[in-house]
Amino acid sequence: MLDELVPFGDDIQEHESPPSGGTPWKVLVVDDDDEVHDVTRFVLHDLRIFGRPLNLLYAHSARQARAVLRQHPDTAVALLDVVMETERAGLDLVGYLRDELGLAECRIILRTGEPGYAPELSVMNEYDINDYRTKSELTHTRLITTVSAALRAYEQLRAIAEHRRGLELIVHAAADLLEQHAVADLAEGVLTQLAALLKLPAEGIVCTQKGSPFGDDGEHCYVVGAAGRHAPYIAQPLEALPEAGIVAAIQNSVARGQHVFAADHTVLYLKAAGNQEAAVYLESGQVAAALDRPLLDVFVANIAACFGNVKLVERLNHIAFHDPLTRLPNRVQFIADLDGVAGQHSDNVVALLDIDHFADLNDGLGQDIGNALLVAVGERLQARLAPGCRLARVGADVFGVLGPEAQVNARRLLALFHEPFEVGEYQLPVTVTLGLCGSPDQADSGITLLKRVNIALNRAKRSVSAHYECYLAEMEDNTRWRVEVTRRLRLDFQLGKLQVWYQPQVALATGEVVGVEALVRWPGESGFIQPPDVFIPLAEYSGLIVRIGAWVLEQACVQRAQLAEAGFASLRMAVNVSMPQFRKADFVEQVAGTLARYQMPASLLELEITESIAMDEPKVVLQGLQALKRLGVQIAIDDFGTGYSSLGHLQSLPIDCLKVDRSFVKEIRDGQGGVFAETIVGLSDKLGVKSVAEGVETLEQAGFLRRLGCAVAQGYLYAPPMPAEPLHAWLHQQASSRRTPRPA
Repeated sequence: MLDELVPFGDDIQEHESPPSGGTPWKVLVVDDDDEVHDVTRFVLHDLRIFGRPLNLLYAHSARQARAVLRQHPDTAVALLDVVMETERAGLDLVGYLRDELGLAECRIILRTGEPGYAPELSVMNEYDINDYRTKSELTHTRLITTVSAALRAYEQLRAIAEHRRGLELIVHAAADLLEQHAVADLAEGVLTQLAALLKLPAEGIVCTQKGSPFGDDGEHCYVVGAAGRHAPYIAQPLEALPEAGIVAAIQNSVARGQHVFAADHTVLYLKAAGNQEAAVYLESGQVAAALDRPLLDVFVANIAACFGNVKLVERLNHIAFHDPLTRLPNRVQFIADLDGVAGQHSDNVVALLDIDHFADLNDGLGQDIGNALLVAVGERLQARLAPGCRLARVGADVFGVLGPEAQVNARRLLALFHEPFEVGEYQLPVTVTLGLCGSPDQADSGITLLKRVNIALNRAKRSVSAHYECYLAEMEDNTRWRVEVTRRLRLDFQLGKLQVWYQPQVALATGEVVGVEALVRWPGESGFIQPPDVFIPLAEYSGLIVRIGAWVLEQACVQRAQLAEAGFASLRMAVNVSMPQFRKADFVEQVAGTLARYQMPASLLELEITESIAMDEPKVVLQGLQALKRLGVQIAIDDFGTGYSSLGHLQSLPIDCLKVDRSFVKEIRDGQGGVFAETIVGLSDKLGVKSVAEGVETLEQAGFLRRLGCAVAQGYLYAPPMPAEPLHAWLHQQASSRRTPRPA
């Protein structure tokens, strides 16, 4: 058999072809006959085909061959015996190699000593193989030429596959330009395509761009694509490469603005629109020979155009996900970062830092100083928090932090603001209010996490003394309840379900009814839906109180006209006013218009403001009250004594009445208490204004207040708040009986 396979008279010659590297071809020989292995080894040993040696692999059964193929998926050619353990062992191995291992490029040569078991025509039609030969046909020369043809086919298929992969990567980069690492994807595509096109090892190519991939350095070159030993330097400065020759070659090309063709390397210079520059280093001096120069220029121009487009889109992406002032990620990116930890068990904590009184600083020192302070705050957070923490500017003066609890906690974050910030010529002390939220595994999204930490921040900002709040589930429940109550209040107000009730006010000296106070109520099917001390603050917070307040004033004027027709023309009508109403520029004009529309004397309208409103924005309040006084409207300070009035400021207000809060009246019992009520009544005498006591429920309280000199009282001792029709009935009853409760 040896004589049949190997005619010793033939010369063994190496096939000539341009060298393409020294990596061995892997050739697998599968046969259950040791003699066939010996002959194949004798023919192919020390042979070089297309300039590359052969690495022969051996298997004596299909089972052994499967193990070898799994270990060497880059096998170029497989010489398979058809009949081994079974009559179809070789054919079954073909199916395993193609279908299960997916080795589409590996070329297969079937050999058989018994052609009857597998007819040649049917085998060639049914199986993806290169050749099917009897062992007697594969003489010395025929074996070499058959293997050479198979290796040539393998190399061509591999080149096509590499081209396809490179093109797919470039198409993918073009389709996904909005991805954050689009330049890196494009660089990988260029690297792969050049390697296949020029038959270079991928690790001999380095793609660089001028300017940092992170946008923080536009002067130096950075590695954006590399493989093999250069891959660890992706996204690092070019100077980080340990091979000084590559660094110098690329710098030379970029500095000269042109390609460099040297004996042992080539640098392709790329320049796109917008003066974007890049360079591709190839560890070969044969590029110009491998490609026609015009084709090379077209190829480089296309890459440069793609590179320019990608850089433009990356710039747009950076703008979309980063704050242009501080260069930190913005709210959109922060939510994406939170999405990454939502639903996962970790010790991460989310925090929002709100700079206290930033608007005042901005107004006082100017926007430039305010902007510089924001930049300084961002820089300090970046410098003093661990690199693993993710930062963002999520609002005008609000920063977001995501990181481990050891870094993101109230004590550490507040400590970052103990030192003042040096901004221009100023040393600015800054304090912040914090909201914190842990347990990201209990949130289903980044939006949910941000909402929860914002709830904690708002809670902290409403607190008088706390500088931070940690999110608790009941906070969200309370917020959800407030939102639902506000929504229903708005709807019921639009549907006309709110009502105005009235509580009589009685002169303590005579028992005569001298006025009524208009009070808004929210009735439901079984009582009140919410009491006023609950829904009025919600209406103020939502801004709905402006519309409700205007409606109450109008209803009060309508009711005053009806009372006049019923014979009670001298009754004064008291109406509460909120701070949001005072802030309306046309509030005084609205009051004047309403009075004129219902022909109500201004002197019979008493507008009540709380003590806290009087002190909240003194200039706004004083101007509004003075304008109302010019109309002839009476002014009362409600709930006096429960706030923090400045007596000097109080004296400057054009008021007509102080109302003693019900909490002070309630203290009058068993002949004791009443110190605060006595003080307020005495103060009203000193100021020359009348006093009205709220919440009078007993004869003892009424008698005590009358002896103090309090002018008017209202409370359940006389009558509760009531709708319009019961009020009319009550007034008629009082007029007919003229009975007044006697104090004890």
